[in-house]
Amino acid sequence: MAKKPAENEALEALDFIINVLKEHEKDLDRLINELGKITKQFGETGELSSKIEKIETRLSTIQTEISNLIKFISAPREPPAYPRGPPVIVRCKQWEDFKVLASGSETVSFLFKEAEKAFQADALKEGRVLTYSGEFPRDAKLLKVWLSKELNVDEERIFEGVLAIG
Repeated sequence: MAKKPAENEALEALDFIINVLKEHEKDLDRLINELGKITKQFGETGELSSKIEKIETRLSTIQTEISNLIKFISAPREPPAYPRGPPVIVRCKQWEDFKVLASGSETVSFLFKEAEKAFQADALKEGRVLTYSGEFPRDAKLLKVWLSKELNVDEERIFEGVLAIG
């Protein structure tokens, strides 16, 4: 299956960063070697020699940190493992249950049914759709702000509508 354009761009950006870091690592290695040669030329005594040794130690530390960063960035990442099979829809009758289960969701949707003075909230979390239907005040904007606070989800990730699978 072909990768999405955004995913390709992200991988290209990571490759670029890794290559730049590798170049910096090589430069640091070269600088450390040159610094070692200079230190030997000045001898083992004196204030200058001590300062050069401190710089050499710091450069070595930076080089190690860059190597660790390259390894971390290069390490393959596994996508979150969601259960395979039919989609799971959890319908909550109590708001508190929905609130606990949906806290920190990836996306939240809601429908405000003014005629019935009720609303429905759906949340996508870890491959599950969580649903709640119940009463709520009339203002949809207030509902969005309230859902954001109640569920610990950014307002930008909450929309009026319906979440559906398939």
